[in-house]
Amino acid sequence: MLRLCVRLVRRPLLPAVRLWRRNIQLRVVAATLLISLAVVLALGFVVIAQVSKGLLDAKEEAAQSQAAGGFAVAQEKANTPYTVDGVDASDNKVGRDASTWMNSLVKQLASGGQSAFEVAALGAGTGTGEEQPPGRGALGVRGARASGNVDPTASVPLELRRAVNHATGAFKTFSLVRYTAGAGDKAPEPALVVGKRLTDINGDPYDLYYLFPLTQEEESLNLVKVTIATAGLFVVVLLGGIAWLVVRQVVTPVRMAAGIAERLSAGRLQERMKVTGEDDIARLGEAFNKMAQNLQNKIQQLEDLSRLQRRFVSDVSHELRTPLTTVRMAADVIHDARADFDPITARSAELLAGQLDRFESLLADLLEISRFDAGAAALEAEPIDLRDVVHRVIDAAEPLAEHKNTRIRVLGDTQPVIAEADARRVERVLRNLVVNAVEHGEGRDVVVRLASAGGAVAVAVRDYGVGLKPGEATRVFNRFWRADPARARTTGGTGLGLSIAVEDARLHGGWLQAWGEPGGGSQFRLTLPRTADEPLRGSPIPLEPEDSRANRARAAAEGPTGPGPSREPAARPARSPIPPRSPVAGAMPVPADPTALPGNGARVVTRPTEQAAGGAAGTADREGGAGGAGGTGGSHGR
Repeated sequence: MLRLCVRLVRRPLLPAVRLWRRNIQLRVVAATLLISLAVVLALGFVVIAQVSKGLLDAKEEAAQSQAAGGFAVAQEKANTPYTVDGVDASDNKVGRDASTWMNSLVKQLASGGQSAFEVAALGAGTGTGEEQPPGRGALGVRGARASGNVDPTASVPLELRRAVNHATGAFKTFSLVRYTAGAGDKAPEPALVVGKRLTDINGDPYDLYYLFPLTQEEESLNLVKVTIATAGLFVVVLLGGIAWLVVRQVVTPVRMAAGIAERLSAGRLQERMKVTGEDDIARLGEAFNKMAQNLQNKIQQLEDLSRLQRRFVSDVSHELRTPLTTVRMAADVIHDARADFDPITARSAELLAGQLDRFESLLADLLEISRFDAGAAALEAEPIDLRDVVHRVIDAAEPLAEHKNTRIRVLGDTQPVIAEADARRVERVLRNLVVNAVEHGEGRDVVVRLASAGGAVAVAVRDYGVGLKPGEATRVFNRFWRADPARARTTGGTGLGLSIAVEDARLHGGWLQAWGEPGGGSQFRLTLPRTADEPLRGSPIPLEPEDSRANRARAAAEGPTGPGPSREPAARPARSPIPPRSPVAGAMPVPADPTALPGNGARVVTRPTEQAAGGAAGTADREGGAGGAGGTGGSHGR
């Protein structure tokens, strides 16, 4: 479930991720924008912090000066003697109401601020839990009062009231000024609050507070923020545009070079870069053009050489046919009259006839290879049943099998195996594989397996002979390659049989693959599409057989899964002469093995690059020998 969710999330992001990976200009511009944005943000934070600090410092200095003057005026008014009808009555407190006096004082102090500040007066210790007991009578300051519909109790922080209650001097702090219902829906606003403990006209202590709203400073700071944000955004966009233009100057020639390189790889060797100026990009373009020119010249030389070699092989093969026919006629006459010769001369006549057979096969194979190299090989595909082709190949290989005391078994031939293929070429491929298996099977059984599944059909030839060493499964298809050059051939062969076979498989759009292990035999698998031009996605037969050492060891480690005979022929049993087309009794159709479908690790044989177009450098390990019309037999010299 988690994987499904991850896939659903990743699927819409795949195009953006692909664009990010493939577009270097986008990455550079995005990186420039991110770095510029980070720099602008850092610079903006620093500037805003400095401006904010400067505004608050100036506000605090002005507020403290204004509050100090107000505190002095309030204390002076409290200390001024009260006069009744011109008579000095400083010692007579009659008629002096501290509450009335406090209300008048708050209004007088606030009137000088012109809305620049508000004034609040609280009884000593109001709201702190430390109210002073009424020790001076009922005329002391009781309750809270403020100007401008300010709620004094809610606007003056408790910490500030406690500080004023416990010490002398002025104290300040920042808070939110809250208003009563009489001010309407006026929202709280930040303010600087300055407070001090004073005494009223009766000598009773009270707390006087100045509240300086920070509205103007906040507006100034907001203006600075908007200015910095606008300028920063402009700078980021400007830097992104500059980065895009600069990177474009570099990326455009690189993209042009990449496009030309792709066209060069597609075979358009005349493509060149347009070079302007004398800078580094221009020098890069000149070097690229020189490289392309040298590459074109070298490829042209190789093509001319390859064409010359193919022409040489084709001409030599054709020209040798006429003298070879004459030599063949003379050799046939000598071979027919060998009974009249002495033993040594008769044996020489037999050797001459045998080598002429090999020479004719070699010429036929060279002509076939030259047709493949020239691209002149044509496929004559038609629906065929591979069972008929396999039976014809086995009938032709029976004499060799009887000579080698080998039995050829067929599995999976109870159901039709139909495919669109060239019967002549498929028969030539299977003849090579079967003859090679008989020749190198060490007298053990050879198993031919057929299967079909999905859009593919396959034929696998399994032997239990000397096998293949690691790395030989791909080199075995090289021309004139041999695993053991010192080993002599017993059935003849030209060294080109498997090379022609793999070309036939490619011509069908199929695979010819090999597997082997030393002393455990080998298996060659031909996989063809059911219909022509249909791409292969897998093979119905696994490349590595079930009775390989690795599979048997894995099965033994997992434990027995059920009774059944071993698939490995440990010893060759005694048997009668080989009956034609004799499948194993009770053989059932071989179903497609799911492990052989895509992802089974099957190796596709690639076209060798080191093949020589003419001249034999050696002899083949698995090779084609003399065969039928236009075909080759097979042998391998392991």
